[in-house]
Amino acid sequence: MQKRKLGSLETSALGLGCMGMTHAYTPVIDEQASIKTLARAVELGVTLFDTAEVYGPFTNEELVGKGLKPYRDKVLIATKFGFTIGDEAKAARPSGVDSRPDHVRQVAEASLKRLGVEVIDLLYQHRVDPDVPIEETVGAMAELVKEGKVRALGLSEASAATLKRAHAVHPIAAIQSEYSLWTRDPEENGVLDTCRELGIGFVPFSPLGRGALTGALKNLDGLAENDFRRGLPRFQGENFDANLALVHLLEEMAAKKDVSAGQLALAWVLAQGDFIVPIPGTTKIANLEKNIAAADIDLSAQELAELGDLLAPSKVKGERYPESMAKMANK
Repeated sequence: MQKRKLGSLETSALGLGCMGMTHAYTPVIDEQASIKTLARAVELGVTLFDTAEVYGPFTNEELVGKGLKPYRDKVLIATKFGFTIGDEAKAARPSGVDSRPDHVRQVAEASLKRLGVEVIDLLYQHRVDPDVPIEETVGAMAELVKEGKVRALGLSEASAATLKRAHAVHPIAAIQSEYSLWTRDPEENGVLDTCRELGIGFVPFSPLGRGALTGALKNLDGLAENDFRRGLPRFQGENFDANLALVHLLEEMAAKKDVSAGQLALAWVLAQGDFIVPIPGTTKIANLEKNIAAADIDLSAQELAELGDLLAPSKVKGERYPESMAKMANK
């Protein structure tokens, strides 16, 4: 697979988001199936694997660490900290954020143990803590780098201004935010431009619109009652119907190119810059293989423009998060 850079880290052009193996979408956790998917990803050249302490919580890091243990010298493991995790997190909906310096060290040490590794390749702050200056948080993260417990630092869902402040304290290798054909916030809020300016990698999560852009989700009947998407505005009522009509157009365009809708959507994201490394998630090897094949799709300037217009932000109905989650994003 093609290689790309996230700051000082070299990685495959596509990574694997592991959240869905234990969290948000999965009604029944199939550890052995997930381990096989991890192994197949490595076999196909994927080197970046993304997890977080809050996924589960905690169980995702344990699964990823177990599944990647035989390949540790071939892969980069990224994990994230920053949510408040207590009894309320048993419902997988943390109530707040915590990026105090002493907490940063505490959760990093715990993640190292759960992953079963001596160093975390890429440590992200999962959400910016409005009560703690980013300089203090990144300073604490930088201490972990000096101690050899972390290789590189990242932020998630941070604003361009916060990213610049963080980078001034210690080089930020990557910032992670939602980005896809139907979510263009990083284009509009200056984050992508800041990445280009400072040489920071950009890692889009949900590059397939949480599965919507694959065309496989025709209705919500097959989703588990506790599926995360049931609470997202874009997947509800008239919003979902209107967005599904846009996905039908994407499918039609993909058919003309003899690829799947999901592959076309991923190819568009990859074409937005060589500093971009999407991390589509899946628990199924067949879907993994389709996603990886998207890295070999070439799109003309005209095709890119047509795709960009097809699912332009003005056409997509509904916010990406409900208000309770949206307020955690740094603006």
